[in-house]
Amino acid sequence: MRGWWQELAGLVLPVDCAGCGAARVLVCAECRDVLGGAPAGPVRPSPRPEGLPAVWAAAVYEGGVRSLLLAHKERGALPLAGVLGAALAAAVLAGGTGGPGQAGEVALVPVPSARRQVRARGHDPARRIALAAAGRLRRAGVPARVAPVLGLRRAVADQAGLGARQRRENLAGALAVRRGGRRLTDGARIVLVDDLITTGATLAEAARAVRAEGPAGGPGAVLRAAVVAAPADSFRRIEGAPRD
Repeated sequence: MRGWWQELAGLVLPVDCAGCGAARVLVCAECRDVLGGAPAGPVRPSPRPEGLPAVWAAAVYEGGVRSLLLAHKERGALPLAGVLGAALAAAVLAGGTGGPGQAGEVALVPVPSARRQVRARGHDPARRIALAAAGRLRRAGVPARVAPVLGLRRAVADQAGLGARQRRENLAGALAVRRGGRRLTDGARIVLVDDLITTGATLAEAARAVRAEGPAGGPGAVLRAAVVAAPADSFRRIEGAPRD
């Protein structure tokens, strides 16, 4: 009920831009442009955690982009999933998945939230954004779907305030492919997706869990990841990208 009420309220009540505060618009034109994926490119945290696949991000995590992501994740601004999903789709395409000459279906595998976080927030942010991204990709002619195959197999501490090493230790072995999940991605090109990358520990653990089930995706497929945003200093030219 909370989710339905938040979506209805976002559609019928006057709102200000969740990114910059511009009056009476959910997302202003300027904030949409920043999220448009024009600067989409490869990102890599430093230090790079072992096992992190090639990652693409659509925007820099600062200013209005940061405010939009926080409004969606922590304050329940559910209608923002559309514009955030469009940005995620741009990052997927920038990473070479679903572009010209690519065949087969794309499976977007969202990083799961802990159940307690889903209950507290009233929704699963990464999955909601992934669903919007899949819809945007399909409208662009790319066969795409969301494959929520990952789950937490043990409790983890809140990542807020933890450093890179602490995050890796906190998440080590925490994710696994759900029973029967492998069949949901067989033959597809798998893209791990999340709203944000900081240290890369979460996506590295997600990649480990997917690899543990065997070859990721169809013949010749390379495991990739895409996010809406990343810190400015994570954007860098990576020789040989894309690669696992």
